Amino acid sequence: MARLVDIAELAGVSVGLVSRVLNDDPATRATPETRERIMRLASELGYRPHYAARALKFARTNTIALVVPDLTNAFFAELTRGVEDESRRLGYTVLLGRSESLTDQTQISRLLDEGRVDGFLLQGRDDETTQSLTRLIGRAPVVLINSRIENRPGNVMIDDRAAARTATEYLLERGHRKIGLINGLPTSLTARRREEGYKEALQAAGISPSADRITRLGYEVSSAAPAVDWVMSRRDPPSALVVANVNAALGVLTHARHLGHRVPKDLSVIGIHDAWTADHTWPPLTTVRMPLYELGIRAVAALKDRLSGCDATDHIVRSVPPQLIERESVASLT
Repeated sequence: MARLVDIAELAGVSVGLVSRVLNDDPATRATPETRERIMRLASELGYRPHYAARALKFARTNTIALVVPDLTNAFFAELTRGVEDESRRLGYTVLLGRSESLTDQTQISRLLDEGRVDGFLLQGRDDETTQSLTRLIGRAPVVLINSRIENRPGNVMIDDRAAARTATEYLLERGHRKIGLINGLPTSLTARRREEGYKEALQAAGISPSADRITRLGYEVSSAAPAVDWVMSRRDPPSALVVANVNAALGVLTHARHLGHRVPKDLSVIGIHDAWTADHTWPPLTTVRMPLYELGIRAVAALKDRLSGCDATDHIVRSVPPQLIERESVASLT
């Protein structure tokens, strides 16, 4: 097995410099050419760091935790894949856990007290309180995914406003003018951003958003039925719905059929986010796919910056724009 001293001898530098470069020490002074030479030699020699020794030296475990509300939710599959791929590239091990609520932080506290993780990537519930998030953030390096706390930068998000604009504009292009929004809870930051994007698209088309066409009951499948009941019972119901989450959109399709609304002949439906389930509904669901894999990659990079003591800034993933996935749940009125 290759050692640091082997790399140092071949690179013509000190063992200390090799160690600092391979550990990505932000205070390291080395030319780009020297860094490239060290990294190349480490790869060619098959160097593998001794994680136990490094943990003792740097008080680090090189283990991070990804905590999401629901491991069975297809939404989190691509996010998790991005987190795992980037963590592997950077030499981190990932612990994956579920936290239905951060009010009880027993499990998280145990991981911290036992020194088993360096930091957390956290996707909280839509109804999570600022207090529960703040208590955790006060104890460990944390990057919030698709959420934020006022005056606390360093979180990563997807472009929810652009996603809702894309969905609404697609319906407008197909002649729909009475467009409803089945949205998440009022406490959800993502829901508020999606509502902004929906309203921006309508206003750009010269249409005033109507309160009678917006619900804010949540992203769950179970929230879809009361949302559809309410919005379709208004005096002038919509001809199309933007559903702010693919899970709720599946519930909308089911309940619309139960009420006798034919999709898309009577009611067009488009969902934000995409999942394998969208291909297997009837009719197959038109969606706006979001860059969840890239979100996972950026979240790990943000946590690495926080662990390294770099200045933290919020980041919205725009490198991959929202992608419209046309299926069969939207009809054209033109």
